[in-house]
Amino acid sequence: SSTALQMTAFGLALLSTLFLLLATCTDCWMVNADDSLEVSHKCRGLWRECVTNMQDGVRTCDQYDSILADHPVKIVVTRTLLITADLLAGLALAMLLLGLDCIKFLQEEPRVKLKMCYGAGVILSIGSILGLVGSVWYAVDVYLERSTLVSHNIFLGVHYDFGWSCWLGMAGSTGCFVASILLTCCLY
Repeated sequence: SSTALQMTAFGLALLSTLFLLLATCTDCWMVNADDSLEVSHKCRGLWRECVTNMQDGVRTCDQYDSILADHPVKIVVTRTLLITADLLAGLALAMLLLGLDCIKFLQEEPRVKLKMCYGAGVILSIGSILGLVGSVWYAVDVYLERSTLVSHNIFLGVHYDFGWSCWLGMAGSTGCFVASILLTCCLY
């Protein structure tokens, strides 16, 4: 039924939006992937870099200078795309909530409510694409950086892999995309 589909899409959109927000705020987009016995665990995020000492579990973080400082393109673009995706997903979520059949808002206007759900689906799809582009671009950049160093036999003692924040961004974007398909293709 339409209500079950709406609730499924809403639940998925809510969870996926939380994933996107977490990905944007957390600092483990890149993680050191060294095979030797590591004494510390390094994570790089969009806002800061953190090091956890493996012996005593103490975690210290270095904030990146300022938002406007000269950062690598990868960080600036990923930040921009993810913040935009977060805002769009949040807007779509609010719109979808008001468009749900079980919410009393505009109850005597079922066509308007349906259009709100559809509109939320369209906004979610745009947000999901931006989030996915940001997350995947960051991941590809990490991969290319690593393979360039390997191909030139440069060993810096540490190389980075995609961290869980990057995977969270991809999962959140994918979930938003699936929710948008439910709202735009299946609801009608």
